[in-house]
Amino acid sequence: MNTHTRRFTPGRRTLLRGAALGAAVPLLPATASAEDAEGAKGAAAPAGRRRAAGSVSYRWLGTSGWRIDLARGAGTATVLVDPYVTRFDTGLFSGSFDPATRLRTDKALVREHAGTPEVVCVTHTHWDHLNDVPYLARSTGARVIGTETTYHVLRSFGVDAGQISVVKGGEVLDFDGYVVEVASSRHSRNGSYSYFAPGTLNAPPAAAPRTISDLPEGDTLAFKVTPDGGPSALFMGASDFDERSFQGLAPDIAMLAVASTKSTYRYVPRLLDALGRPDVVVPVHWDDFERPLSEPPRKDGTDLDEFVAQVREVSPGSRLVVPDYRTVYGADLRPRR
Repeated sequence: MNTHTRRFTPGRRTLLRGAALGAAVPLLPATASAEDAEGAKGAAAPAGRRRAAGSVSYRWLGTSGWRIDLARGAGTATVLVDPYVTRFDTGLFSGSFDPATRLRTDKALVREHAGTPEVVCVTHTHWDHLNDVPYLARSTGARVIGTETTYHVLRSFGVDAGQISVVKGGEVLDFDGYVVEVASSRHSRNGSYSYFAPGTLNAPPAAAPRTISDLPEGDTLAFKVTPDGGPSALFMGASDFDERSFQGLAPDIAMLAVASTKSTYRYVPRLLDALGRPDVVVPVHWDDFERPLSEPPRKDGTDLDEFVAQVREVSPGSRLVVPDYRTVYGADLRPRR
């Protein structure tokens, strides 16, 4: 199912790209000029875009995490993707990685950044994606969408089975004011063509996971969220993908994981071709996710610059937005004033 036919009017691609085609936006501050918010040379945005930009907002939670707030009636619905906010030290970025690092959640920090979500989408079950989800699910009653492995891990943490929706890819879930479309994806690989903590669960573990190595990958998903009357956004949690599953998704905005190695063949060209060269490309999972969100993002060793260069070469009509933790973005991924 292509949700575009149900949700949108013609011309959204022109509105999203704006006048400055292919321009990268470097670590934008929380405030922006009229030119940033309305388009090149201060031109006023069409009324339709202003309405859409005011009804949806995006906040990057670091790694592949996002908070999406959608206006609904007199209130707001919040959707989270991979909300890892606690960001504790495992030694991963200092050369002393310890897979026995204990899992822990900073509850006050999670409440501050995550709000009260209605839905939480989990791309896979590694700690830098799932760690804070059990607490969020138990404390807010949010529905969690994820794999069977995610289901079993959450059950071991005491999350009610009725809150968890198990998906495999191909599902299109209709919520009040937005649609969540699920795509089968793949986890990124290291230089040895493998990755940390592979495996899946077909039953709850004997005890709730205690360390980061207790959380297996458990298959990987991607999610496309389409607000009523607004542009669609695709969220990836790792830098590999199922090319055939991505064909036809055609998101307006794509949050794409930056590759950590060159082990995936022609990652950027194949990915952008499969997605139909989105209007807006947002690189994610390039930051050191063991630094707090209160500090500016710092590169984690992945080649963000090369990723940006490849996107410009393959899809020069796409607008590039390098996100910042402090910035609230509108539906068109321009900073909100």
